[in-house]
Amino acid sequence: MRTPLIAGNWKMYKTASESAAYAEQFKPKVAGLVGVDIALCPPATNLKSLADALAGSRIGLGAQDVFWKAEGAFTGMIAPRMLVDLCCQYVIVGHSERRGRFGVADVETPPETLSVFGDNDMTVNRKVLAALGAGLVPIMCCGEMLSEREAGQTELVVRTQVTRGLEGVSAEQAAGMVIAYEPVWAIGTGRVCNPDDANAVIGTIRAVVRGLFAGAADSMRILYGGSVKSGNVREQMLQPEIDGALVGGASLDPEEFSRICHSAAEAAMARG
Repeated sequence: MRTPLIAGNWKMYKTASESAAYAEQFKPKVAGLVGVDIALCPPATNLKSLADALAGSRIGLGAQDVFWKAEGAFTGMIAPRMLVDLCCQYVIVGHSERRGRFGVADVETPPETLSVFGDNDMTVNRKVLAALGAGLVPIMCCGEMLSEREAGQTELVVRTQVTRGLEGVSAEQAAGMVIAYEPVWAIGTGRVCNPDDANAVIGTIRAVVRGLFAGAADSMRILYGGSVKSGNVREQMLQPEIDGALVGGASLDPEEFSRICHSAAEAAMARG
């Protein structure tokens, strides 16, 4: 039985002091909650303060990105061992906002985010391998744009991203890592992928993993992400293939995020 993971991606929100204050509000709301693992992924500047604030709790800490070198002349980058030193357990890799993949025309996207970060399948793979080598758990993101979905290319897109992202990964490493299916058109838009559709795509991802690593597919956690809220997480979590959620904006409010965690735990228990 895979323990669901609910991870909050704070993106570029909150200062170090705001992160610590959040933790003090959030911890008692999920104290004693069983049946789910919880992680918070703040901006890199907040990792130390949040690590200190979460000390002694069961809430995990994750970063939002990582570079693939252990050290060197790479201005602005953060090495895997630096994250380990800050008590990180997880790191998000290949989020669509890092890949520069946007597919909903009615969403205002600042032009400076469209391609400046430049992640692609090759760099995502390098980051996955570096994270695993340092003992971090990568949360590797994949997902299609709206135009790709409408063209019937969803399966091709996620198969390609997952296969390339896992190159060089061992079966043992794959079993312990996480993949997050985030349809690009659902991220931050309020549009949620139909639970049956999300389950089908995640089933496809698991089939890809099974083809690459056999037994690892049954242990790997595969999450859904894209406008997850307390009002819709239960429907997603009742699906047999979905092992949790990567939550964006709704994770910024400790009350709402705690409701998401509780709803996910209840659904997981109901699912059995």
